[in-house]
Amino acid sequence: MQLTIIGAGAIGGTIGAHMIRAGHDVLLCDADGAHVAAINEHGLQIEGPVEQFSVKARAITPDELPAQISHAAIAVKSHHTEQAAELLRGRLAPDGYVVSFQNGLTTDLIANAVGRNRVITSFVNFGADVMGPGRIMQGNAATFRVGEPYEAGISERVHELVAALPYAQATDNIMGFLWGKEAYGAMLWSGAVSDLSIADSLGDARFRPLMLAVAREVLAQAPVKPEAFDGFDPDDLEGSIDRLVEFNRKSAKSHSGIYRDLMVRKRKTEVDDLLRDLNGPLTTYAGELIKAIERGERTCEVANLELLATYERAERLGRPLHALARILPAPRRSPDGPLHGVAVAVKDLIDVAGVPRGNGNPQSMAGTAAREDAPVVASLRSLGADVFATTALLEYAAGALHPDIPETLNPFDLARTAGGSSGGSAALVGAGVCTVALGTDTGGSIRLPAHYCATVGFKPTFGVLDLTGVQPLSPSLDHLGLLAADVATTTRVFAALTRQEEAPAATGQLRIGLLVDQLESEELEPDVRQVTDAALERLRASAALRPADGAAFAAVDACMDDIILFEAWEVHGSQAEQAPDHYGPETLRLLLAASKVTREAYDGAMQRREEAMPAALATYEGLDLLASPVAPYVAPATTPPIDTPEGEAEGMFTRVYNLTGAPAVVLPCGWTADGLPVGLQLSAAPGADMALLAAAAEVERLLAFEHRPPAVS
Repeated sequence: MQLTIIGAGAIGGTIGAHMIRAGHDVLLCDADGAHVAAINEHGLQIEGPVEQFSVKARAITPDELPAQISHAAIAVKSHHTEQAAELLRGRLAPDGYVVSFQNGLTTDLIANAVGRNRVITSFVNFGADVMGPGRIMQGNAATFRVGEPYEAGISERVHELVAALPYAQATDNIMGFLWGKEAYGAMLWSGAVSDLSIADSLGDARFRPLMLAVAREVLAQAPVKPEAFDGFDPDDLEGSIDRLVEFNRKSAKSHSGIYRDLMVRKRKTEVDDLLRDLNGPLTTYAGELIKAIERGERTCEVANLELLATYERAERLGRPLHALARILPAPRRSPDGPLHGVAVAVKDLIDVAGVPRGNGNPQSMAGTAAREDAPVVASLRSLGADVFATTALLEYAAGALHPDIPETLNPFDLARTAGGSSGGSAALVGAGVCTVALGTDTGGSIRLPAHYCATVGFKPTFGVLDLTGVQPLSPSLDHLGLLAADVATTTRVFAALTRQEEAPAATGQLRIGLLVDQLESEELEPDVRQVTDAALERLRASAALRPADGAAFAAVDACMDDIILFEAWEVHGSQAEQAPDHYGPETLRLLLAASKVTREAYDGAMQRREEAMPAALATYEGLDLLASPVAPYVAPATTPPIDTPEGEAEGMFTRVYNLTGAPAVVLPCGWTADGLPVGLQLSAAPGADMALLAAAAEVERLLAFEHRPPAVS
């Protein structure tokens, strides 16, 4: 058989060498002049564990192609398909045809140049790599199928071709094999963003949900029945992973061709064709990461695969919870740093360059993109963190939901709220999508969702984290802070952001003051009281618990309403008057109420706060911590607006620390009989952030909180 193979690299060269050895007339064509010269001078060498042999071969460059070709094969990378197909336009003999030996869905591109009736397609799954000019390593011998892409049955020319090709078999469902390979290939693309071998990326339990989801995403798009091959079975994806690990461990080709293009050959991959052929979110995220590696913004490392796994969890867990405002593919970040590869979600009222500051408001979400990152986001990137998503929130963090924005659901009970206003961040962490997220807190907006969603919620000392680029609500009360999976993660991220050393672990017996008036409050519902009391009893065995007088805190707390409302009107008043329809009705109602607070009332409240502060701060004397409830109830069905009795009660234990500016952290401490989490709030004197976190880590250890899987799965 006479065959001209355009693309004499890994696959084309291997097939051509086998055919030449079998006595067929094969002409090799390749754009790499050094490869062509080596083949003509020394022959084509096949190396590796399958066979080792050398054949004399004829090789040419594309400009030397003959005027007429009877049978041709295209074996170039898929992004060079159109260029290769154009070489054959007008050159094929009247009864000639072209067979594709490529990855990807390239058949239509070839048909555009030569006609549908002149195209045969193949599926090639054996692994090979070009080792140098004239040298190819064949890693294994695996499935090779040939068939007609546009006609039913198996044609005579397919039988003729199969007889000449090594390892090949005919099929009447060649597109089914190609779609099966697309699913398997998408897993390889995902693994290629790391430096793990194919077997290791598939075999690592951390990435199995990602690999299964990627394969399912591709198979769902297949217009034909996908076929099984070499351990991959579309009807048994779970079992396929184990079989593919075993299959690839036996292959001498340890890494995919995509990885070699990125890290060894430093050349363009087929990523654009991946993004053209497939339209699912996970393949898009993988493609965007590969493009970032191509641009030199990233390198192949496990952190990229961990980010892809985070994207998978965001789609599977975060979307059903309505926790996401936007996912950010291949985020920019420093290649190293103390937070290298840590995936961080950011509340959608903090500026992220290229993304509108959404504020939980439909018009803002469709507005102008931020020109630059808020300093806290820029700092995260400089520390190596992946800012991968923005998260849902209550409108302008003002305590109410816009009616056109779905409420973020609680990861432990989908009939309840995640809370607010940082509910999206809390839900993502609580569901296990990521280990840390940014939130803001003006009266408890970090700590309340943490209590509802079984996460750690940390509001640092006022002003420690820069609020530039953050939508204000009440500037003298607004705090940036963190929601995280545990105290260790909270401490690591906070220490990196503030360039502080972590405090040494707490030693000796902790001295914890109990704010008795809050712990015995009539508003505290029985299930919350029961869980809180049980948690304190566990602490009592190892810590020194003593009553603390909260009267000074109550005096500070009495100043809250006039301060937050006056400042909120200062921020929003002009827009509320000029464009009231911009806001949801509950937010607008709050702002109109805020408009009635006078300057005199505000100044008086600020003065009373200042006068009450010394007594409030004296409460910490002789203590390491103060302990109190977080909220009087567990996660409600929906977030009560701040200007309702339920909304007023919600923040009754948290908002005082916004007035004092003292750091406060919430730790999950137990579960109610209905399976809802309860948090415990700890506070320390202003500026004692690191000491608070060190003590909180010890409290966390003593509480031995039982982590449970979320309801969303």
